[in-house]
This record gives sequence, C-alpha cells and structure tokens, in this order.
Amino acid sequence: METRKATVACPFCQTLNRVDLTRLEQHPKCGNCGKPILLDRPLAVADANFEQVTTDTTVPVVVDFYADWCGPCKMMAPLLDDVAHRRAGQMLVLKLDTDQNPATQQRFDVRGIPTLIVAAAKKSRVASARSRPPSWKRF
Repeated sequence: METRKATVACPFCQTLNRVDLTRLEQHPKCGNCGKPILLDRPLAVADANFEQVTTDTTVPVVVDFYADWCGPCKMMAPLLDDVAHRRAGQMLVLKLDTDQNPATQQRFDVRGIPTLIVAAAKKSRVASARSRPPSWKRF
C-alpha cells in the first residue's frame, strides 16, 4: 500500500502534526488542540516550519509565495484553492506570506510575486505564476 504522509501546522495553534493522507475521510484533527486540519485548501507555512513541512511530506508540494497586497496573487488564489481541493491527499498546497517570512523568500531567491515552487522527491522547480495558469489543469 502506498504511503502518503504530510507534516502540517495546525491553523489554530501552529502545532506540527503528521497526517496520513490516505485517511483524509476520517477528518484528521490536531493532536494538541483537537481542531480539524483541513487539507482541501492551501495551508499557511512560515519561516519557522517551512523546512520540516516540505521535507517531511511524501507527496508533491506546491508553495505559493504571495503578499496580501499583491493583485496578481489575489488572482492566483482561486486557482490554488481549486488545485488544493481537487488534489487533497495527492499533493499539498502551501502559502508563504513573503512580507511576514523574508528568510524563506531570500533562500529561494524569490524576486517577484506571485512565485510558485513545486517540489517532489527532493527536487524543486520554480515557476512564475504569469507563465500559463491554464497549465494548472494538468495537476
């Protein structure tokens, strides 16, 4: 049987939780606060937990580098919501606020937003969000 696991931060208490993605229908809950961990939408990630979340996950990860004030970022949000919803359990969609988390932005040399990074099996690929949004339909 295929193992699909992810380490994600609880959106309520920020505790890192290991989630079995093959059992999403059982509605995973945070081990600390007991609130639901919803993986059918993009999850916030921060400088403090970025490394652990991205390396402890066995499915492909899409990271959206964005800012709240960015118009093109707001245009990308519904596309990322759709991808996260349709591919829940098959991939993890993360959002990193570049204003609040400059270290990770600098580490990946992100010079413009929105920027998407897709990582799978320890490999990553940087793509500009302006490069062809319809290509998301392939995911």
